Parts: sequence; structure tokens; C-alpha cells
Amino acid sequence: MADKSKQWFLIGGGALLGSISTLALLKVFSRLIKNQQMTKMINSPSALSKVNGKESLLRGTAKRDGLLDTLDVSNFLQDEVVSEQLTRNIQFFGIESQQKVTESFVVVIGLGGVGSHAASMLLRSGVGRLLLVDFDQVSLSSLNRHAVATRDDVGIPKALCLQKHFSLIFPECQIEARVQLFDESSAEEILSGQPDFVLDCIDNIDTKVALLAACVRRGLRVLSAMGAGAKADPTRIRIADLRESTNDPLSRSVRYRLRKDYGISSGIPTVFSLEKPKVKLLPFKGPSGEEENPSDYQIVPGFRVRIIPVMGTIPAIFGQVMASYVVTQLSGLSVHTEPVVNLDLDHYHVLHQRLLEHEELLYGSTMEVLVDVEEVMYVVKELWRGRSARDQSEKEVGRKMWRSVNELMLVRWDKTKPAAVSNLILLKFKEADEHESTTLDAIKEDEPEFYTMVNQVLRRAEMDFAL
Repeated sequence: MADKSKQWFLIGGGALLGSISTLALLKVFSRLIKNQQMTKMINSPSALSKVNGKESLLRGTAKRDGLLDTLDVSNFLQDEVVSEQLTRNIQFFGIESQQKVTESFVVVIGLGGVGSHAASMLLRSGVGRLLLVDFDQVSLSSLNRHAVATRDDVGIPKALCLQKHFSLIFPECQIEARVQLFDESSAEEILSGQPDFVLDCIDNIDTKVALLAACVRRGLRVLSAMGAGAKADPTRIRIADLRESTNDPLSRSVRYRLRKDYGISSGIPTVFSLEKPKVKLLPFKGPSGEEENPSDYQIVPGFRVRIIPVMGTIPAIFGQVMASYVVTQLSGLSVHTEPVVNLDLDHYHVLHQRLLEHEELLYGSTMEVLVDVEEVMYVVKELWRGRSARDQSEKEVGRKMWRSVNELMLVRWDKTKPAAVSNLILLKFKEADEHESTTLDAIKEDEPEFYTMVNQVLRRAEMDFAL
């Protein structure tokens, strides 16, 4: 009898397992069929129109024409497959913050080595709507740095190439592709719809400047990529205001043009490399093999013809950095980027020694100095960005934001507490003397904004050091 019970148990268990497997397979097959239908739709000539004489997907095909009407961006994360695909992001950000990312609309202009990788990671991070803009086509020489293009994609517009591959990675995303050159005449159309972020991945100065100025005028959040060509060291890539970028010919030209033509001198975050270019523009040679005027061969006026040698990894990392910045901004995650501070270890030793001498002079002992040189580096660089605490205004931030240590010193913020990482401010000598002669209560009453700002900065040190 016991054996017969075991047999019935095994038969029932097998039937149940078979039913579960069948349902799972049906779900997988239905999703595969959906992906195939999406790919056919993208490649279908009926889905294409002409923009600037080239093929482009109709604006709003993902939403306006009803092709994806069944997909509600706000409910993405309720889908079992989507939530599983984005599970690591959800674990990292939390469900509410990931929901902000999923409901976001991001425009990526320029889909080469930088833009394709930025767009790819935005997609994989769950951004619910993407507008991809580029007038160019995939070439064989671009395969060393493009995120998804294959040899079969050579000759296809980059925007359509990304859309084709993206629809297979995250089909729930509303993806619009535009084979179009951004200029002032197309700005209104491309930047409409109140995007949550615009990524400038253009390598042409005229177009880049026009896009950045258009975003500033409209109050749109924009992140701009500077020169990724001719670079080799990924550890030198930074995010900072355009005025702070250095060792980058492209940012220097963009900075000049924005200030001269539009009166814009700051307020645009950029991704750039502190590394000096390893190689130069290659000389332009025509069919005869002799050097010729590059402008004679321009397909689009103002676009460069001479080639910048590129190691494919650096543009890819630029794109990944851009995507990380945008996703954290969209989610509301607080990330403090590394400041561009031009100090070396000797400078931090000087500031540490100066602190010890000041403590000895003022308090008769150095016993309450609870920081070493490494912690001084954190306080000076991370908290005060190499500048006086009284010189932190965004309007004053510039490419030469760092200051000579000859006029700076660390002092206690609250004189009743030890000189620890959460109680040190960086001041100029005269400011330090004035600070020592007043009290926190007086500062709080006379300078409430400064008082609040300093306390907020020092609270960050408490969090970073778990104090």
C-alpha cells in the first residue's frame, strides 16, 4: 500500500511540474514572438519616413501610433519579467527610486562611441523612454567603439541600428529613432516633450554649442561629453562644470564659443579627461595621396573630415560615466563626484603641518588633532574642493578653482570640539583669524546661510566616516 501511495505521489508531482514547465515555456515563447514582431516592425519600410533626405522612424511611433499603447511606463515594474530584469537596480536604488528612472524620458544626441554606450546603459538601467538622434551611419571603422553594431549593421543609420538592437534587450522601452542632424532649426522639434535629461555626445563644435545653448535656454538638464579621442588613461576621466575642464581642446573651444556667442560661462556638467592627448589629428590625404584641404570633402558644412585616432575603450567609458551620472540623478541618489583639485601630496603635508602649528600656538598642544595627512586630503579635496569655505559659491567655480596652499589653512569649526574630519574648515589666513575671534552663535545669527552650508558639508564627513 505504501508503494502504491509513493507511485501516485510521483505521478501527481510529475504532472504538477510538467504544468509549471509548460506555463513557463509558453511565457518565454510569447515574449520571443513579441520581440520578433518588434524587430519586423523596426525593419519594415512602412515604419520609415524621410527626414533631411534620409530614412527616419516617424516621431512617436512607440507611443502616438499605438504600436506600444499596451505598455504603461508607470507600471513597468509590476511586470514579472521586467522586475526580474531590473532586480539588481531595484536592490541598489530601491523600488521608488527605480520607478523614477523607469518613468524618465532621456534624449541622446550623437550615437557614436560615446553616445551608443551611454544610451545602451540607460536602456539596461530601465529608462522608460529614449529619443536617439544621429544623422550618420554605422561604418566598419566605428565597430572598434560602438556599443551594439555588428558588420551586418554597416551602412545602417546609427539611430536605427540602436533601436533594432535595443528592442531586443528591453522591448518595453519606448524608443524613438531620428536620422537627423541637430541644428538650431531642429532644436524645437528634438527637444520638445520636456525630457528629463539630454545627453550631448556630439563631436562637432558648432552643433555641440548650439545644442548646449538650446538646453540652457529651455532650462533642460544636459550632460556634455568632451574629447574622448587620443586618450588612453581611464583613471583620469572626471565629471565637473564646463569651466573646470582642462587639458581638453574640445572643451576649451566650446567654452569660448558659449561665452562669446551666448554669454554662457558655467552651469553645464561635462565628462572630460585630465589626460593630455597622446596623439594628434591625422593629416588629411585625398585620393591622390597628397595632403588636401579637408573642407573640400565635407558632406555636412562645419563637420570635421580629419580623423582623431581613438582607442575604443575610452569613448565607451565616457558613455558609461554619462549613463551612471544620469541614472543616479534621475533616481535621486546623492553622489559626490571627485573634485578637480590640482594639489599633490606635498601640499597636504604642508596643510597638516600648518594645522599642527596652529593648534600648538592657540591651544598649547596638538593632542586634539585627530587627523593624519590622508584625512587632511579628504577634508581639503572632498569637502572643500581645494578652496576656502567662504569661496564655495557656484558662480565663482572656474577652471582654475584650485588655489595655492600658500594662503590656506585648516581650523576648527567648533572650537569646543577636537580637530577631527567633521570639525575642520579650510580658510584663507585672514579668514581664519576672523573665525578664531568670533563664535558659532554669532556666525549663526549674522551669516545663517554660511552657517547652514558649513554644517551640511561637515555632516557629510560624519556620514562618510560613520561618526
